Amino acid sequence: MVLKLRVATPDDMPEMKVLMGLAIGQLMNDFLTPEQVEGSHETMGIDTQLIEDGTYFAVVEEDGKIVGCGGWSRRGTLYGGDHSAGRDNRLLDPATEPARIRAMYTHPEHVRRGIGQMIIDAGEAAARAEGFKSAQMGATLAGEPLYRRCGYELIEVIEKHAKNGAIIPLKIMGKTL
Repeated sequence: MVLKLRVATPDDMPEMKVLMGLAIGQLMNDFLTPEQVEGSHETMGIDTQLIEDGTYFAVVEEDGKIVGCGGWSRRGTLYGGDHSAGRDNRLLDPATEPARIRAMYTHPEHVRRGIGQMIIDAGEAAARAEGFKSAQMGATLAGEPLYRRCGYELIEVIEKHAKNGAIIPLKIMGKTL
């Protein structure tokens, strides 16, 4: 399987939304209860600001199918989609604030093939090129093993309270670039 990384475009959004739904619905099941998975949709999803900024990537197979997406951000929002509360679109100061690694999703049929690593490497390289010295992310329990392998360390654990009453753990992780 040949994988190609490219910058995501608005035309990719419908396919990426389907991919995100599959990733949330299937890959989180080993880590969260069904209620927590359902509640995760409230904070996870597409962030069009990343696409507008040109910092969101799509990983494409040779047949043109998107099998992964994710990226980085120079903005304050640490996690969440367009519909999530608490967004912060201010530009970060690379000299004093960490870049954000954001919105990582892999199609369930394509996990453990290097897609997440490919996206993280590209995001970190782009952030370094803009002068960022560190990066942070809001990691799901499903993503944490990958992020630890990539050198990210736990900063703190927070809890998101979903409308259905579920409490969803989220790990804030960081790394020096």
